[in-house]
Amino acid sequence: MISKIRKRDGRIVNFDSEKIVNAIHKAIVAVGERDSEVAKSLANKVVKIVKERFVEDTPSVENVQDIVEDVLINEDFTRVAKAYILYRQKRTELREAKTFFGVRDDLKLTLNAIRVLEKRYLLKDEKGHVVETPAQMFRRVAKAIASIDLIYDKEVNVDDLEEKFYEMMANLEFVPNSPTLMNAGTDLSQLAACFVLPVFDSLESIFETLKHMALIHQSGGGTGFSFSNLRPRGDLVKSTMGVASGPVSFMRIYNVTTDVIKQGGKRRGANMGILRYDHPDILEFITSKQKEGFLENFNISVAVTDAFMRAVENDEEYYFINPRTNKQTTKVRARNVFDLIINSAWSSGDPGLVFIDEINRHNPTPNVGVIESTNPCGEVPLLFYEACNLGSINLSKMIKKGENAIDWENLRKTVRKAVHFLDNVIDASKFPLSEIKEMVKANRKIGLGIMGFADMLIQLGIPYDSEEALKLAEKIMSFIEDEAVKMSVEIAEVRDSFQNFKGSIWDKQGFDKIRNSTLTTIAPTGTISIIAGCSSGIEPLFSVSFVRNVLGGSRLVEVNPFFEKIAKERGFYSSELMTKIAKKGSVQDMEEIPPDVRRLFVTSLDIAPEWHIKMQASFQKYVDNAVSKTINLPHDAIFEDVKKAYLLAYKLKCKGITVYRYGSKKEQVLTIGGKKEGKTLEYVSVGEEYSGGCPTGECIY
Repeated sequence: MISKIRKRDGRIVNFDSEKIVNAIHKAIVAVGERDSEVAKSLANKVVKIVKERFVEDTPSVENVQDIVEDVLINEDFTRVAKAYILYRQKRTELREAKTFFGVRDDLKLTLNAIRVLEKRYLLKDEKGHVVETPAQMFRRVAKAIASIDLIYDKEVNVDDLEEKFYEMMANLEFVPNSPTLMNAGTDLSQLAACFVLPVFDSLESIFETLKHMALIHQSGGGTGFSFSNLRPRGDLVKSTMGVASGPVSFMRIYNVTTDVIKQGGKRRGANMGILRYDHPDILEFITSKQKEGFLENFNISVAVTDAFMRAVENDEEYYFINPRTNKQTTKVRARNVFDLIINSAWSSGDPGLVFIDEINRHNPTPNVGVIESTNPCGEVPLLFYEACNLGSINLSKMIKKGENAIDWENLRKTVRKAVHFLDNVIDASKFPLSEIKEMVKANRKIGLGIMGFADMLIQLGIPYDSEEALKLAEKIMSFIEDEAVKMSVEIAEVRDSFQNFKGSIWDKQGFDKIRNSTLTTIAPTGTISIIAGCSSGIEPLFSVSFVRNVLGGSRLVEVNPFFEKIAKERGFYSSELMTKIAKKGSVQDMEEIPPDVRRLFVTSLDIAPEWHIKMQASFQKYVDNAVSKTINLPHDAIFEDVKKAYLLAYKLKCKGITVYRYGSKKEQVLTIGGKKEGKTLEYVSVGEEYSGGCPTGECIY
């Protein structure tokens, strides 16, 4: 009886004949057949030969693969053998490419995942050589986070908890935010992703906050600011009898500093800049990013109130208010300001809108303060000096094997483990400022989100822009929210509630205890979705087939694995077709692809703006924090399209909105085939860290 097999790296593991069945079945599918019974029969013959040849020795993976080839050829499955040999060759090339990065891939991740891990996440020695594998990274993180349980229970089985945390990460069912992956178990140990810092109306405050921002960026975090408290340009400065330069000028200083300080040596800094609609400098702020490259390290949003939106609807006027004196200044027409916002967003993607009243209606701790800003991508509204650590559940892994059905029990277990994990992260993290540590411990905000939603829809056969998809979004998120709340309550029974529980919305809702003031969010995920090999956040696919620019100029063709699988199973797969799709990204006008498949594989730019917003709103109903979602618009979208999108987002009670019209910026990390600046672009191409969502580098965080 064969019980063990030798892996390529020398490790001895359990022999699993089912892997042989799966490999042969994939080769059978690749030639247009679907007979799983034949795969089992052929695999049995392979196993029989392996047993005969390796009575005393342990076979290697290569030994078994050689026997598979022999059996396929001897049994007259020549086409299947060819497909298997080609697949084997492709896997060999993939392993060699991973080795080029100096990484031993012990989890069978994608090449791009290995590239991202090597560049940003895996620990390195003083010479810059990688000194851990992906599995060792997840083990490092699991060990550091599980050990926190000992603070609350000296008798806890930490090894068992570590294994649970490790398995959900190594299985790519849940991945925490980047700073946790980078820093857990290291001397740095700054594990939070999102921070909001105050900017008060004095030179001391402005530059003290600048210093604090630099420390946060250095440790891997992103920062959000409201500049609404700063006196306007031209206003009096009594101490010098000079005039103020205004919020935008100080944002430039923050932007340059962000450029200089590369976050932890691993990723660039990111900021959110917010200004209220009634600040006297709001017109300058709205148009500040019309010049390409200006404030490139900032996403910017205008904070608008219900009163402003009513004034727009009713075509009313309102006054700018000087924050230094709190006195009214210029009177302006609300629609003129709103139209300027729309026009600027149409032409450059900035600014977005933050519906600040809607945010504060759901402020979990109004007893502590009013929320004025969010983190860089808008998914976490925070009080001054608050921070939040995030993590996302990979929904593409929450499908029952062999069935087109959601594995609700696995999702429930993963939510519970993830909430436990994220609460521990708060205690495991070293914060750069005492004020931040105090606020984080007092409110204990966490942000559990999702990624791979588009992948889940495809596996279930549900088009993204459909009522069925919206209903599923609500069902999924309400389930996650409900289970997260239950788990937080259970943790509070042992560890007590967050310190500011009294007077919080949870207290007013009748809860006796709860551990965390917020539990859920929807982040853009970015590089962690590349690691997980799934679609980004709740975004639809950005392309079915595309070219990724990596390795300093090299290009890799990537095909959506679910599309490739369906194409092979239904017999319309060809390398020529994949190349054709890569030139456009969309499959909507390709007659050689069945209509139902075209309907299922809609991409960002195939989807009407209102469906993007409806999806965001569907998730927002059951999210404590906010939802990061880019409303992608085609290049030929007009002013009215953006206006409708912004008004619909407000009507559907979103907490904010960001739009991006394709091609509205010269520099973007997603390029569709066609003409650009006189050059012919052959393929849909993306940057090496693009995972979907906003096609400009400023939004990839």
